[in-house]
Amino acid sequence: MRSRYNLEPERCFTLQSRWESLLQPFQVEQEIGQKVLLDLFKAYSSAGRFYHTLEHIEQVLATINNLRSLSQNYAAIEFAVWFHDAIYNPKANDNEEKSAEYAVNILEALHIPSSTIEAVYSLIIKTKYHQNIDSIDSKVFLDADLSILGASASKYRVYAQLIRKEYLWLSDEKYRTGRKQVLQSFLERETIYFTEKMFFALEQQARQNIKEEIGLL
Repeated sequence: MRSRYNLEPERCFTLQSRWESLLQPFQVEQEIGQKVLLDLFKAYSSAGRFYHTLEHIEQVLATINNLRSLSQNYAAIEFAVWFHDAIYNPKANDNEEKSAEYAVNILEALHIPSSTIEAVYSLIIKTKYHQNIDSIDSKVFLDADLSILGASASKYRVYAQLIRKEYLWLSDEKYRTGRKQVLQSFLERETIYFTEKMFFALEQQARQNIKEEIGLL
């Protein structure tokens, strides 16, 4: 049975535990931390979201966990995961900026160190173009965010369908044009993934999935 956040209760509990563990070293009051988490749960469960949901956050958190040994500021990466799609309007072109600003406001209120907040802001902004990689933490975070591209063919097809649902307001023709442009930009990159671990694990499958989607558009 799913909760009102479109995840099974035990999965919501696991996410809650992950959030509490993230906050613990910063000595954030539990009640305040819970309020922030509730707001994040509501944001990722809001109407119009089909892919950019708690399931996406869950997957990205699992992926960064597998890349943890590579990171320099793991807390910053994890905060960035939680906040990077907090503000999401498919019709807007400033979601990344707004999500980054939202993260800064919340983390300042939680008294997270400024150096970590600055790192979180920088990471979230990089999701706009998935370029300008200047640190190993950027590589870890962006690879995790794009991990869905290298999923199994069946899982990727579901992802593609969910993305289309988020853009139902676009005509088929306009969606095809825009989506092909985005997908082609990934194929034109030297590599989709920046870390060796993700490259060897997912690069080939990701390129195959993307080519298949382009062919179906």
